[in-house]
Amino acid sequence: MDRRNFLKTTAAVCAATLPFKNIKAEETEMKTEFSGVLVDTTRCIGCRSCEVACSKEHDLYVPDIKNDSALESLRTTSEKQWTVVNRFETEKGEVFVKRQCLHCWQPACTAACLTNAMYKTKEGPVTWDGDKCMGCRYCMVSCPFDIPKFEYNEWNPKIQKCNMCFERLQQGKKPACVEACPTDALMFGSKRQLMEVARHRVYNYPDKYVHKIYGEHDVGGTGWLYLSAIPFEQIGFSTDLGTTPYPEYTKEFLFSVPLVLFSIPAFLLGLNLLTNRKNELSEKQGWKNE
Repeated sequence: MDRRNFLKTTAAVCAATLPFKNIKAEETEMKTEFSGVLVDTTRCIGCRSCEVACSKEHDLYVPDIKNDSALESLRTTSEKQWTVVNRFETEKGEVFVKRQCLHCWQPACTAACLTNAMYKTKEGPVTWDGDKCMGCRYCMVSCPFDIPKFEYNEWNPKIQKCNMCFERLQQGKKPACVEACPTDALMFGSKRQLMEVARHRVYNYPDKYVHKIYGEHDVGGTGWLYLSAIPFEQIGFSTDLGTTPYPEYTKEFLFSVPLVLFSIPAFLLGLNLLTNRKNELSEKQGWKNE
């Protein structure tokens, strides 16, 4: 390999990193409006109809909401239940809060997934494809809300989390939990529509709501938005996550990986070839002088 071919090879390898920027540009240009859900905790009565509807829709464990006393303790989602309702005793009385995957606009779980098994659809829901999953569970570690759960006790384990009833959305239906809610505590729609409704309620009823819409900016924004009558940290929400999407923290590192993996080895290989070539020429020159 002569110097000219070496420089061409190095330039070609460096150019291989450009598609990452093109993909980012294509994502920026995407104009599809994501769907989401607005949760008004002031309207939730803790009936847990959403839990039952979710479990039946996805063939999961159906809780006995009349006799299981689940509201006596705080719960998280599990591999058997994609959504749970918790009860909080506050200065304004009982507050019930539904918990499930928040379907971030720029999800950390999809950025961490090595096989694209965890996927952000153009409609908004974050879904999981078992045929692509390699079982690394990076999605679980990366999620700021501790949502994805793993079936440790199954012979063919899956990652379990709310998918916003993506199959129903494709059929023009609402998520099962939204359809089952008897008090309109859950509202399905585009984020633009949901934000208009949320802001209308907050600004027209300032004594009823705290002046924050959880999910508007948190971790870059989420598909599920929440309204509350009391500060969110008092009803189980993490309010210290910041407004930067979690994938942004690793973007520069990920963009540099192709350069490290390809460009530098190519440079060292070329340098080695050039050195060998120089030695060969020196040996030939010495042989001629003899």
